[in-house]
Amino acid sequence: MPTARELVHRPRDATVLDLVADVLVIGGGPAASWAAVTATEAGARVILVDKGYVGTSGATAPANTGTWFVPPGAARDAAIMQRQARTGGLAELRWVDRTLDMAWQRLHVLADWGYKFPNDDTGKPYLANLRGPDYMAFMRRRALRAGVAILDHHPALELLSDHGMIAGAAGIDRQRNRPWRVRAGAVVLATGGCAFGERMLGATGLTGDGYLMAVEAGATLSGMEFSAQYACAPKPSALNKGVPFNWASFFREDGTRLDSDGKDRHVVVAKALLEGPVWAQFDKAALELRTWLRQGQPNCFLPLDRTGIDPFTQRFPVTLRCEGTVRGVGGIKLMGDDCSTGIPGLYAAGDAASRERLTGAVTGGGGPNSSWAIASGTWAGRAAAQFAAREAGRLEDRRVTGIGRAGLRPAAAAHVDASAGDILEAVREEFLPLRRNFFRQAPTLRQSLDRLDRMWIELRDHLPGEGLGAVKSREAAALTASSRWAYASALARAESRGMHRRLDLPEADPEFLCAFEVSGLDRINVTRSEISRGTIA
Repeated sequence: MPTARELVHRPRDATVLDLVADVLVIGGGPAASWAAVTATEAGARVILVDKGYVGTSGATAPANTGTWFVPPGAARDAAIMQRQARTGGLAELRWVDRTLDMAWQRLHVLADWGYKFPNDDTGKPYLANLRGPDYMAFMRRRALRAGVAILDHHPALELLSDHGMIAGAAGIDRQRNRPWRVRAGAVVLATGGCAFGERMLGATGLTGDGYLMAVEAGATLSGMEFSAQYACAPKPSALNKGVPFNWASFFREDGTRLDSDGKDRHVVVAKALLEGPVWAQFDKAALELRTWLRQGQPNCFLPLDRTGIDPFTQRFPVTLRCEGTVRGVGGIKLMGDDCSTGIPGLYAAGDAASRERLTGAVTGGGGPNSSWAIASGTWAGRAAAQFAAREAGRLEDRRVTGIGRAGLRPAAAAHVDASAGDILEAVREEFLPLRRNFFRQAPTLRQSLDRLDRMWIELRDHLPGEGLGAVKSREAAALTASSRWAYASALARAESRGMHRRLDLPEADPEFLCAFEVSGLDRINVTRSEISRGTIA
């Protein structure tokens, strides 16, 4: 049987690149890489497709990220319970524990593979730190060495179905303007979260593609109301890496200091930004800490250095950039421990999957989210390989159908004046402003949702999606759908909890110790689901 990599070597002048694999992984970040490598370890032929270049695309590649890395035993139990108090009561202890356990295992495997972790003060490898550029370049090499066939710049546009079973995906080769199709025994969606059109480092391609494909297949999403995560950033920089802001003071334009001590600095800054410009200075960092910050977070200082600002001694203007579900919570609901979605043959991992069970109503930041990517990627890759093994005998003969609609196949007549760019700007107008998304209330939520619903009908009926233009059309559809799911969930959660801040309902309500699942395209359905906080295994 040929390997997945051998299957990819087809004539360059072929009209359609038509391939077969046991497992198809869609995405290019850490969860996708771990899923692909794990599936090959289980004996599967794996193809990995990404809209960018695997190793440099996504939010992790430009980051210096920690992991939530705690040894088994009492220390881990204590760490879980300490964080549990901040999750709004929505995290499930069993999922937190198993995530930490798998991340612990796989980070040691990463060290065994030869990844060069930095050393701690004692000279031993510090496995809790991953330097994004090195980490993702290493995972690309590891995947290729394992036999994974990587198709860079091959965005997936739709899933393929075989009588209700997911049987692959189809998309476009950006560099050759050539369609591709992969028939597969199982698919892992590891497409990342949704930044709702925010222009920040590593998030350009994070447009909710996996959410749209999953819901088209019949899956549900969960935790989408927890999509109001924002990051401090030097203005007008696209850099959203916030570690140095832990040692920042904030000021109004007239020099008045904002009182952020012991408070959520994002809330303090957001309120001030509604009134006027805000400035920051890293004046709380001691001299020895300044060197450490520059060494550990070098890209955080580039936009400031280029303008000749010393952020430790000088003030600089800041803004808040929406990180959506990239550092938020919501995503595809996982129906089992194996990262299954409830749709046969379809699995989800990383930021594409809901992290509610791990982080509750608050951001997983860098550490928990990074550990989640490793753990969920491992679970999804392993399960997809096992599922595909049961389908191996009929992969070549599958009669597959593309199930993508909005942005690909207009329901009515295509309009040449229908613009994906105009739709993107409209989503940005409804989802990024602090007055609409950071601070929410029913009237503005309904107003935005009404506009987004009208946009959905327009793009569903008239937005064309042909050739390379289909990439932007599908991104526009995914962004619009994701915004609608987020705001519909936000209306259903009639309280404030974690990053979901309702000005009209400012207190947490114990009646809402639950999850909200959302599904549907033309008509959105929001249902309440009980959670099981459980115990640590």
